Amino acid sequence: MCPTVRPPAVAGSFYPAGPEALRAEVAQHLDGAATVDVSFPLRILIVPHAGYVYSGPVAATGYQMLLGSRRIKRVIAVGPSHYVRFTGLALPGVDELETPLGRVAVDPTLVDQVTESALVADSPTAHSREHSLEVQLPFLQTVLPGVPVLPLLTGSVDPAAGADIIEPVLDQSTLLLVSSDLSHYHDATTARHLDEATAEHIVQLDPDFIGWESACGRIGVQIAMHIARRRSYRVEVLDLRNSADTAGSPDRVVGYGTFALGG
Repeated sequence: MCPTVRPPAVAGSFYPAGPEALRAEVAQHLDGAATVDVSFPLRILIVPHAGYVYSGPVAATGYQMLLGSRRIKRVIAVGPSHYVRFTGLALPGVDELETPLGRVAVDPTLVDQVTESALVADSPTAHSREHSLEVQLPFLQTVLPGVPVLPLLTGSVDPAAGADIIEPVLDQSTLLLVSSDLSHYHDATTARHLDEATAEHIVQLDPDFIGWESACGRIGVQIAMHIARRRSYRVEVLDLRNSADTAGSPDRVVGYGTFALGG
């Protein structure tokens, strides 16, 4: 029986459509990323999800930590739904996710485990146009080749309830990857102040501070923070920039942050 596949939706817009060009751009961002060495085992990674020209350098700061990892056997990827409203957490309802670099398997065991909750259901419609998880896949295919994923989009769901679903399947061989940009459409100076405040509260593991104006992937970030609080994880800010620092105008920017959590 042929596997069901979610095709790429933003190849050619958020990242290159050709495999050679895409491979080269991912490699360029990884090669240019600062080498970071945190003082704890990495369990959760928060990265941005804009077009690669804008957020790729910031995301790569986190992804370079995964190069050569043999510990991570699967990834739970959580990101916001930008186009479709729903309640709970949404799976794509497919066996594989495709990018120009090939296909990534959706972990069937994790699917079975999380769908025991009534808050988790398939929504191919929510996933069909969504970029928040898709843009992470070429990085994952590069740094963790062959590792399956559990792709979850967040709808209207209490973050603590989301953490109740994810935490039981988050073992030492599983990475929780949260996809979120930070502030939107302020001038660069204002954005830096806002994003610095958001970063401070993420480090303090204060989920109640994170509002819609703080992060477009607010729920995923809060889920990560609830899990981190329960497990007494530490947090380090790996990178904190905005689109004016990478490729855009300083007049109207989007903020990006990469955070490592673990212990």
